[in-house]
Order: sequence, then C-alpha cells, then structure tokens
Amino acid sequence: MMHEIKKEGDMRVPAKVVATNNLFDAMDEGVKEQLRNVATMPGIVQASLCMPDAHYGYGFPIGGVAAFDIDNGGVISPGGIGFDINCGMRLLTTKLHIDQIEKHLPEIVKRLFKVVPTGVGCKGTVNLDIDTFKEICERGVDWCIENGYATKRDREYIEDNGCLKDADSTFVSEKSILRGLKQLGTLGSGNHYCEIQVVRNENVRDWATAKRMGIEFDGQVVIMIHCGSRGFGHQIATEYLTRFLDAMPGFGIKVPDKELACAPFTSDLGQAYYKAMCCAANMAFANRQVISHNVANVFKDYFHLTDEMFGMQLVYDVAHNIAKVETHNVNGEDKRLLVHRKGSTRAFGPGRSNELPKAYHGLGQPVILGGSMETGSYLLVGTDTLGTFASSAHGAGRAMSRLEAKEKFDGKTLLADMKKRGIHVQSASMKGLAEEAGGAYKDINEVVEALEQANLCRAIVALLPVGNIKG
Repeated sequence: MMHEIKKEGDMRVPAKVVATNNLFDAMDEGVKEQLRNVATMPGIVQASLCMPDAHYGYGFPIGGVAAFDIDNGGVISPGGIGFDINCGMRLLTTKLHIDQIEKHLPEIVKRLFKVVPTGVGCKGTVNLDIDTFKEICERGVDWCIENGYATKRDREYIEDNGCLKDADSTFVSEKSILRGLKQLGTLGSGNHYCEIQVVRNENVRDWATAKRMGIEFDGQVVIMIHCGSRGFGHQIATEYLTRFLDAMPGFGIKVPDKELACAPFTSDLGQAYYKAMCCAANMAFANRQVISHNVANVFKDYFHLTDEMFGMQLVYDVAHNIAKVETHNVNGEDKRLLVHRKGSTRAFGPGRSNELPKAYHGLGQPVILGGSMETGSYLLVGTDTLGTFASSAHGAGRAMSRLEAKEKFDGKTLLADMKKRGIHVQSASMKGLAEEAGGAYKDINEVVEALEQANLCRAIVALLPVGNIKG
C-alpha cells in the first residue's frame, strides 16, 4: 500500500510511504517531515519515498529513497546515502544441516567472535599498507579474488560485481584512508552482525525459487552478514558534508535542513564526493568478502570439512546505503537518474535480468531483509513494479530509539532468554545487545506484508536465527 503526502510549499514532488495502515500510523512524524524536506531538493523526480521499515535518520529518513535527474540539475547528498557507505547484506548457503551443528553452536559462536572483530574501534584481520588499501578502494572484490579471499563466482553474485568502476582514491583524504586502513574484515558495532540461520520447511513460501538461489532442504544452515565501510565511509561522509555546506550558496542551492547538504552531481565537487563514495562502497564489498572467508574457515576447521563438503555459496550481496547511476522510466520516458538509497535495498525485477547473475534471469534480484537477532530475516525477490525506482526495504526497522531500548531491556537477561530459545549470541557490549532486542524493532512480517501489498517484492523464505555475533 502506498500512502501519499501531498505536494505543498517548496516541495517539488509529493512524498510517498510504502506501509500498511498500521505501520504508517505508527511512523514517527519526524520521518514524514524529513520526506517533505527531501521533496524540496533540486532535480528530484516523481516522489520522495520511504519504505515500511522507515525511521528518523540524518537528513533522509532511514528507509528513504530519492532519485535525481542527472541531466537537469540533480544533486548528490551524503545525507541521502548515510555515514556507513555501502552498509549492506550478504547471504551464504552451506551444505550443513542444523542437526550437524546444533550442539556445537556455543563453541562455533565463540570462535566466530574471535576471528571476526566486533565493536567500536575494532581492528581487522588483514594487514595492509596504504597503497594496497587504495587498490582495494578502487578494485573491490577483484582484489579479494587475486588474494585468495574470493572466487570468480563470488563476484558474479555481488551487486555491480563487487566494484563501482568510478572509484578514485585521489578524492579520498589521508585521514579517511588512515581510519580505514586497519578495518578490513571487521563487523563494527550497532546493528551489524554475522548470524547463523536455519531454513525450516514451514517458512518456505516458494521452494522452486528458493532452490534456484541455493536454499535446498529443510534444516539447511545459512549465514547472513550485515556490515559496511566502517569508519572509512563515515570519515568520507563527514568531510564532504562540510564541503557541501560551504559550497551550496555558490551553487544557488537552499535546503530546509543543513543535514541535506548537497551539490549538483555533475559539478566538480559532486563528482569528487561520488568517486570517494565509490571507494568506500568497494571497501565495504571487500570487507564482507573477507569476513565470509574467515567465517568459512571457522566451520571448516572445527568440523574438519573440505571446501566441497562445506559447500558455502553466495546467494547475493547487496548495498543499502548508496547512490547509483541508473536508468528508470519516469512518466513514460527513460531517464538517467542518481538513485539515493539510504537503508533501502535495490530490488531489480525480471525485466532487468541483464544486470543480474544468469541464474536469476527471469526471476528477479534477491532482496535480503535483515531482521532482529530474535525474530529472523527474509529472502525475497524484486519485481518490475514501477514507482519506487526498483527499491525495497532493508530490514525490520527500529520501532524505538537505542536509548529507549537500553532503558527497557537488560542485555544479560536478554542473552540468557535467547539461549533458552536456542539462539546463541556473543556481543562486545551488553548495552549494545540491549539496543538490539527484538522488541526494539518493527514486526518484520508486517514489513514484508507491506512490500508484497505494494508488489515491490515477493517473499521466498523466512530464515530463523540460531547463532549471532554482534558489536
């Protein structure tokens, strides 16, 4: 269902919210105000949008989507991308059955926590010099393939094949590079995680489609990873926001909120930020790839498995904090747009099969919808529905602030309760764990219902958590 906030005042387009009536009514009024503000930005087309998981953010709401006409003054805005550039999701299948690992879960989670650094300021597992880090920024997963962290098949199943080609490290400051230099292979903090999940027959909506994506049997163990570019992306966004604020008067741009600082995409400054953003995106693709490699080694070493016996395969890796140059139909005309997705996932349908792995031709792009550590996640596929620039939700979405969650939930109590329910979790912080309680999030089933009502996605399978490491 699509709810419309009519165009008024300085709004160039209306605002639209994908949500059930219940989710829309419960949505923070600040989200709706942010949508109105985004609708005033130069070059915006069709509508200022947000997904059913939306909540208040920096500039744009989390869950926000906006597309800007590149050839007609369209802008680029760090507030529409997020500080954790290319924060994203990846889903990996294995040949393991839950019965093989269930009694070992406490030890596996413990070992994962050791090899995948978590928490604020954690350092990575790969020692890099500055020149090598710059190479990763410009080449993404290709560097991982050449250095034994990925296969050529992995590249095919990553958005943009794991490398945004416009990346140019000359537009990245030394401070940003030094901040990111030791962060490859790290989860970080907040809602980032590496989760062991299980497939249950009763949660599979479409076995035929699931099997095309590697979900093959009841009890199958899969792994989901959620993280991004860490402090590297944060530093890039911070620096360019300041530069955009200073430069806007010279471009003749006024915005109702300084958090929407922006520059014309085709300007020198707009291009500089875009190329730096692409560097952070490539680092994030490489980061999730290195984590995947290290996670696989934990399982293989513990259970004495060969690569073939473990059988880990990437279903897909998709960004949800990014801006992309894409062609979309607007009022019957194909236009070159810069699509901002902040806490929103690209969801190409079967009609864009040429931009997807061959295995997904005619099927649509896998959409990975991360839930809370208590309630589980979803795998969906995109459709060809127009109106949201092929975008979908990225998760359940917060229903309460982190401060509210810490006041309501106790980390130690939560940890013990989840253990009783067969969910083994290890976290760098009990306060951080409390912030991520299932009750702090929206009902993921209702979020999925809203996406299906709007025909943006089709749910394939719900995945249940059994093990999790968090920052």
